[in-house]
Amino acid sequence: MSSQINSLKEISWKKALYKEINASYFTSMMRFLVAENKIYSIYPKESQLFNAYNLTPLDKVKVVIIGQDPYHGNGQANGLCFSVNKGLSLPPSLSNIYKELVSDVGITTPEYGNLSFWANQGVLLLNSALTVRAGEANSHQSIGWEKFTDATIKVISKENMGIIFLLWGGFAKKKSALIDSSKHHILTTGHPSPLSANRGYWFGNRHFSKTNELLMKEGKKIINWQVE
Repeated sequence: MSSQINSLKEISWKKALYKEINASYFTSMMRFLVAENKIYSIYPKESQLFNAYNLTPLDKVKVVIIGQDPYHGNGQANGLCFSVNKGLSLPPSLSNIYKELVSDVGITTPEYGNLSFWANQGVLLLNSALTVRAGEANSHQSIGWEKFTDATIKVISKENMGIIFLLWGGFAKKKSALIDSSKHHILTTGHPSPLSANRGYWFGNRHFSKTNELLMKEGKKIINWQVE
């Protein structure tokens, strides 16, 4: 991971986050990851580190879904929150997301978990931390990523209009403080993890159909939630 920042290809994000990329905390974080990678496996792989940004340019963002950090299992993380590389088993949270989608908008249950099809339609799938140490959830939460991704949310709030923010669970809901609710839409519910979903805090939220209703009111093209 000697050149992580080089994997951020999307020009609009590089311009919008120029001050963050050149800040001392970001430089320190990159150095930390280089050192960390000499000892541990780090996910996702470098080429996918900024997938959320590269697949969804700033001016194309219509919906924002916020996760906490990447999956920490071998080969799972692909730079998009809740998403896994094709060919891998569905993590429990993603499985519950699909169940709600089937109930809410009537999609056919997808066979795999790569959500890049959503990202290409304007759904920014943003984790608060963009990297994780193999086998250790939340291991990179305190190295500087949250400052960078909080700045990302602030930029979206400032530069765009009528964005739908889907905040799932207590961690994501705290991000509402970064969003101008007078010009954007904020939908909240429980986290799709089994712990939350099995207690009745996830199923029935209808966030996907509500998102499309709001997009139509904003005069924007709706999201095709069927994972292809």
